[in-house]
Amino acid sequence: MEEVNKPVNFITVLSIDGGGVRGIIPGVILAYLESQLQEIDGADARLADYFDVIAGTSTGGLITAMLTTPNPKNNNRPLFAAREIVPFYLKNLPLIFPQKSGIFAPIMNIAKALTGPKYNGKYLHNTIRELTGNTLLSQTVTNIVIPSFDVEKLQPTIFSSYQIDAEPALDVKLSDICIATSAAPTYLPAHYFEKKDEQGRVIQEYNLIDGGVCANNPTMVAIREVIKDMIRKPQGRNGNNVGIGYDRFLVISIGTGSNTSERKYNAKTVAKWGALTWLFNSGATPVLDCFNEASTDMVDYHNSVLLSALQSQDNYLRIQDDTLEGELASVDISTTDNLNNLVKAGENLLKKKFTRVNLDSGIYETVPDKGTIQEELKRFANKLSDIRKEKEFKHKNGK
Repeated sequence: MEEVNKPVNFITVLSIDGGGVRGIIPGVILAYLESQLQEIDGADARLADYFDVIAGTSTGGLITAMLTTPNPKNNNRPLFAAREIVPFYLKNLPLIFPQKSGIFAPIMNIAKALTGPKYNGKYLHNTIRELTGNTLLSQTVTNIVIPSFDVEKLQPTIFSSYQIDAEPALDVKLSDICIATSAAPTYLPAHYFEKKDEQGRVIQEYNLIDGGVCANNPTMVAIREVIKDMIRKPQGRNGNNVGIGYDRFLVISIGTGSNTSERKYNAKTVAKWGALTWLFNSGATPVLDCFNEASTDMVDYHNSVLLSALQSQDNYLRIQDDTLEGELASVDISTTDNLNNLVKAGENLLKKKFTRVNLDSGIYETVPDKGTIQEELKRFANKLSDIRKEKEFKHKNGK
């Protein structure tokens, strides 16, 4: 396959799925990718330096904010290095998702599911507000796209850096965006907030829940936002006519793992379920599992087919572990053992052979001419470095 040519024309996209505590897995992957970029370009390299847009849903939205919030104490460089994501999660997840213990814990969880969200979200909300402060969507160090869903309008609300000029009401605090995109039904409360003008008048009301309802894998949402922006501004944001060809995209899409190989549901079993069981079964929420997996896989199928048709599949890297089982596949089990096992799952994933989804079976299969995921990330790190250097050269020389 021909390597990247005319790299200045490429649009680089990083996308991070939703998945609650399983956000640890992309945290491990991103730390490795950033370390490879640092080997090439120096210790100060950060992921946000290399991606034209970073997209994230739910826990991926939080990671997006961590990677793109400017740090005023460090010349507005990104607040977090990628290697700091996993320690942050290990410290805070047990407080975000406190676990009940004892023989009555399952009964208490069911009772809680019937009367309100499983968690009140207070610690999460306070942590996010402390993390991002008063940073607005317009102030991130690179473009971001974070989806959520408006329960009043029954339609997606996409917080996109590309849309702020056309829709100023979207320029809200990152804290509100992160709280909204992570408000998973049954787990965390919906988030209401307002956008006000300079005179204090309300210009927009938001009634939002988890972005996973509409786009658990936000890759296509990010690409759509870029294409909309290119149509509106044909010469591109930096004055370079990049065109609208889908083969112009260089995409890294990182999943949070799934339990599709476990096959724990079947028609005979679920045919007997009522509303309660679909909402709560052995500590999981099957209806959300189904919606999230469907949303995630459909995006991967679409990207795989389209980029293969354009002979650009080597510019698309989808990293997903579909072998998680038991507690590892949960979105909220925050015990020390489970969190440490998720770190190990991410580390083991790096060493696995690179896989692509089989478009007929839906199963991820190894690709004969590819090595490990580590090796693919190294290859992409070199591409990203070349693209960045070429763009900087063109910008410096006014081209």
